[in-house]
Amino acid sequence: MNPTAQKSAAPAPANAAERRNYYERIRPLHLTPLWESLHALVPREPATPCVPALWRYDEIRPLLMESAALITAEEAVRRVLVLENPALPGNSSITQSIYAGLQLIMPGEVAPSHRHVQSALRFIVDGKGAYTTVGGERTTMYPGDFIITPSWAWHDHGNEGIGGTVEPVVWLDGLDIPMLRFFDAGFAENDDAKVQHVARPEGNSLARFGHNMVPVRHDHASPTSPIFNYPYARSREALALLQKQEAPDAWLGHKLRYINPLTGGAPMPTIGTQLQLLPRGFAGKAHRATDGTVYSVVEGRGIAEIAGRRFEFGPRDTFVVPSWAPLRLSAPGEDVVLFSFSDRPVQQAMGILREAFLDEDA
Repeated sequence: MNPTAQKSAAPAPANAAERRNYYERIRPLHLTPLWESLHALVPREPATPCVPALWRYDEIRPLLMESAALITAEEAVRRVLVLENPALPGNSSITQSIYAGLQLIMPGEVAPSHRHVQSALRFIVDGKGAYTTVGGERTTMYPGDFIITPSWAWHDHGNEGIGGTVEPVVWLDGLDIPMLRFFDAGFAENDDAKVQHVARPEGNSLARFGHNMVPVRHDHASPTSPIFNYPYARSREALALLQKQEAPDAWLGHKLRYINPLTGGAPMPTIGTQLQLLPRGFAGKAHRATDGTVYSVVEGRGIAEIAGRRFEFGPRDTFVVPSWAPLRLSAPGEDVVLFSFSDRPVQQAMGILREAFLDEDA
């Protein structure tokens, strides 16, 4: 057979009506044509449904306080206003993989002990003197502290005040709830007691693991850091020293990542955390990464330009940068300190993390 005849024997493409008829006939067999969705399933670059967004704390705080009159911490189990990405209504997600919410505990309240396989972080936003107990060790909460609740660890919260002062305390919760939901791997359990028995003195884990030393006979099997409270005072001091000793990175300012002291990796297996300082006058270059990131403003006022949108932020505000969205940070009038978290450890473990530091305007 000559090649010309063979080529002309190929079937002609079906018209639109024929294709629709074919799709309707295969649908009852739970079949679907890949060619109709291939470009959406395997895009040339990330096409997240998430959008940039900013939550102003001054607007949210009165609503948080109002919620205290509607439901107790014990009744709610956790009194939280979820920060939902505007493009993901009803999903309780700030990005496709991360949950975030602002939790309030009033003076004298207890959020009862429970545990779940979702890993959680607490970043203290407002007030001091509340506590969290994790695995039998209690720690007092101060603004800027980064606190971890490992997967399947018992934890409860309370607010007894400190130094004779008792005030409402608010923290930012960050959990891997959407990831666990994707894997259909969620478990939870309520404790028999409202609060845990405190078995170790406060500061025990930091004393044992927070000074570049480890107890000789310690055997740590958990993938989560043995330190569960990273005090802001120590982290802020490190940033201040860097600010004095070296020039800021042109994209990130002075940025440090929290680590598990036993491995050098992320403190949590599914969530990476960072703290950065943008010195006064900083005008950063644009950068982007595939890990959609949540930012909490600790100090100062600045500007985040995200995918062409401009957000002016202040202390205690929260904003989100979607996957692969260009981000440019600036601090025109004062030093700015930002805490951030994302699913970076998961993407690194899978070998799919990408980031780009751009020289041109994005």
